[in-house]
Amino acid sequence: MEPAAQITRERTVQVDHDGASLTLSTPGGYTMFRAKTFSSKEPETLEWIDGMREGSILWDIGANVGLYSCYAASRGCNVVAVEPSVFNLEVLARNVHLNELSRLVTVVPLALSDETGPATLNMSSTELGGALSSFGVEYGFDGTPLDVSFRYRIAGVTMDDLVSSLGLDPPDHVKLDVDGIEHLVLKGGHSTLASVQSVLVEVDERFEEQCEGTASCLSEAGLSMVARRHAEMFDDGPYSRCFNQIWTR
Repeated sequence: MEPAAQITRERTVQVDHDGASLTLSTPGGYTMFRAKTFSSKEPETLEWIDGMREGSILWDIGANVGLYSCYAASRGCNVVAVEPSVFNLEVLARNVHLNELSRLVTVVPLALSDETGPATLNMSSTELGGALSSFGVEYGFDGTPLDVSFRYRIAGVTMDDLVSSLGLDPPDHVKLDVDGIEHLVLKGGHSTLASVQSVLVEVDERFEEQCEGTASCLSEAGLSMVARRHAEMFDDGPYSRCFNQIWTR
């Protein structure tokens, strides 16, 4: 008989959305929540992915456990899934493997920011599928101090160095959700953003530095915001001012 921990580790559920079927690893509460709300948590993200041409290159920065990476790959995109959390990486890799998408998804276990070099990843949770972490800073998604429960030092890299030093193909599309340093990640992607076709970025409009820095970087890259949305479940509560902004060329 297998140990209970191993059984939990290998637990999965099937998610169906708009003709796509994914098998998702659900070893804990957060991962189960993400699976159950797959279609309702960020419908604007799924619609944005649906509009991509087959063969497009998507960088999913802050991929978490890879739900959107796997969905995009199932639609024929080539995906670079960037995720620094050791607690999320195993589940991300499992999701890629379970759906036989290894040919289309490249996992990058690094953090992104405006400079290449090591810094501290500050985490508010060690739950599998957890979020609300920050790299190189101690504030969270809304610019307020982060309640850190776990931290370790990890290598960081800029978007531009992912292309020039690691040899990754530049993206056609970028999904960016890193809970507070979106503006810093974009600052490190001047060359990369020059040719990108669209960016979906999560912004908390209460956090002026993030909001203004994000808009400045994307505008300078020749992109314009065409949508600003979040799901109804976020109309109230701490994420009521968080929106996925979609910028296109």
